[in-house]
Amino acid sequence: MKLEIAFLYHDLMNIYGDRGNIITLSQRARWRGIETTVTELSVGDPVDPDKYDFYFFGGGQDKEQYAVADDLKGEKGAALKEAAAKGAVFLAVCGGYQLLGHYYRPDNGPDLLGIGLLDVHTIAGNKRCIGNVIIQSEFGTLVAFENHSGKTYLGPQARPLGRSEIGYGNNAEDGNEGAIQNNVFGCYLHGSLLPKNPHFADHLLKLALQRRYGPVELTPLDDTVEMAAHRAALQRARDTR
Repeated sequence: MKLEIAFLYHDLMNIYGDRGNIITLSQRARWRGIETTVTELSVGDPVDPDKYDFYFFGGGQDKEQYAVADDLKGEKGAALKEAAAKGAVFLAVCGGYQLLGHYYRPDNGPDLLGIGLLDVHTIAGNKRCIGNVIIQSEFGTLVAFENHSGKTYLGPQARPLGRSEIGYGNNAEDGNEGAIQNNVFGCYLHGSLLPKNPHFADHLLKLALQRRYGPVELTPLDDTVEMAAHRAALQRARDTR
């Protein structure tokens, strides 16, 4: 099998260890003998909606988000929507999460329009949501780190990624974290997410492979080290609650 990964805006949207998600997903595929290619795509680069099985879109500052939002207008955004309609998997964190929604409304300046892959919208908040987080999800317990002031609200077509056991979640109000719509996943989980949550990484990997190969079963890996990191992050979050 072969896996094609697209790293969107690697040079602009890549903070708090977000690149670790690319490293983890590609390595877990290679350990299983799956040929894996990672392509970095930034402003001005075209997207072939038939080529990539998995797209990662990390976080960035408002300045970078303006440039990225402008680049997503027109053909680039349309190609990403076509890819999602054809079953490609997306994982977007923080700023990327916001731009896969309908819009992000900053304190000053015009709305940054997203591409609407997720039925969510975000407004700027006046409180910084920062710290270790624990999420209870349908994929198991997830551990990560958040640092955002945006407040994201889900519409009826999206469902939460999970419930916040520790952490502020989407908006510090409703207790939900992240959003899922079809094969599109968005969240505020930095740190990075997939290295410390191998069970979730494998879920995304299986979904991405299904686009070409139908249902697949992944060869189990020895996740002793990864789960030790997971447990340590859980303990740290609970100790500093």
